[in-house]
Amino acid sequence: MQQVIESINHWLIKVPEVFSHFSEAEASRRPMPNKWSKKEILGHLCDSAINNLGRFISIQYEKQPFRLTPYNQNQWVELQDYQHITSEEIVHLWCSLNKKIIKVIDRIPDEKLAYQCDIGNNELKTLEWLIQDYLEHMEHHLKNQIFN
Repeated sequence: MQQVIESINHWLIKVPEVFSHFSEAEASRRPMPNKWSKKEILGHLCDSAINNLGRFISIQYEKQPFRLTPYNQNQWVELQDYQHITSEEIVHLWCSLNKKIIKVIDRIPDEKLAYQCDIGNNELKTLEWLIQDYLEHMEHHLKNQIFN
């Protein structure tokens, strides 16, 4: 888990730095009418952090396998109205959430990393897999959509 923590710490430095170079207009520009802006993508990553933080905590004490509850990503982005919030506020939220995730991950006992969760269709994954998947999802959006 140390590698995951180091990677998230890297992004905690890089994301505010990169967003500081975007104008609000640039961060708000949608590449196509049905595609998210950079602010909305980062907002989506905030929503991912919110949902996964709860999962990372709950899996440690709930009955196994813990069943993940999906969420409607488009509705979360739309209803939280990230498009009309300043980049600075979204970056601050994203950083705060990921600092909390680091604290939670750092305190997970090794034996709990093997706890099972049902990610849908009765497909079982471990808590360790879920944490790694969280990082991979984040990096996909950051590298391929925000920093491109």
